[in-house]
Amino acid sequence: MQRLRDNPVSANAERAWRIDDTDPGLSPKLGFEPGADIAAPFIATGARPRVAILREQGVNGEVEMAAAFTRAGFEAVDVHMSDLHSGRHDLAGFKGFAAGGGFSYGDVLGAGRGWAASIRYNEALRQQFLEFIANPDHFALGVCNGCQMLSELKTLIPGAEGWPHFRRNTSEQYEARLVTLEVMESPSIFLAGMAGSRIPVVVAHGEGRAVWPDGEKPRGACLRYVDNRGKPTESYPLNPNGSPAGLTGFHAADGRVLALMPHPERVFRSVQMSWR
Repeated sequence: MQRLRDNPVSANAERAWRIDDTDPGLSPKLGFEPGADIAAPFIATGARPRVAILREQGVNGEVEMAAAFTRAGFEAVDVHMSDLHSGRHDLAGFKGFAAGGGFSYGDVLGAGRGWAASIRYNEALRQQFLEFIANPDHFALGVCNGCQMLSELKTLIPGAEGWPHFRRNTSEQYEARLVTLEVMESPSIFLAGMAGSRIPVVVAHGEGRAVWPDGEKPRGACLRYVDNRGKPTESYPLNPNGSPAGLTGFHAADGRVLALMPHPERVFRSVQMSWR
């Protein structure tokens, strides 16, 4: 039935993986101490840096994103794009913004494209975005739909040359799975001290396959899917979307902007880890 419904190549690959008795199963590896509060020295004064939790029509991941940032010591503020349009909020009032997952504008224009267009083609918002990103004291995070949105705005982000666009999964289906993510060496401030770690993380997307224009080389890769032996993989379902070399997270050159398809904000508490 799966072969009839989905890409039969993907269906066959999943069946082969499930009956492979030699597969060791999930094999996490941490290169950092998750219990360490690395933010403590910066927020000990009681001043919590403000982060805008951006959302748009159809985005549904703002609550867990806000919870994760709050747990990390930030003051998370719910900011709808209409708040920026109307002037109720301005990005200049925040240290960072995080754009979460979902299906902005129902993805009818392509995943993240409508959201990106609402910034690119509104001169005031475009300028606000450019000024925010240009400030070396600011950071930005895009997860899933937020990642797709940032990838469509990569020409506005210094050091994002070589980022991919994201297209339909090779399986031709929406993928909601637990996968293993490896942290690569990078200057990303979000991943500092985590290189070499292999972490179980959930994915939930229909258009997560990274693609590059002909002749363009990938740059800024910092996260990739690996198999249960820790090897970068293009094999389904360990790589849920078919991205080349398993690449799924990308940083801007100075490390202040990170875009990734998986959802770390949905597994930041051990109780959320359904595999344990």
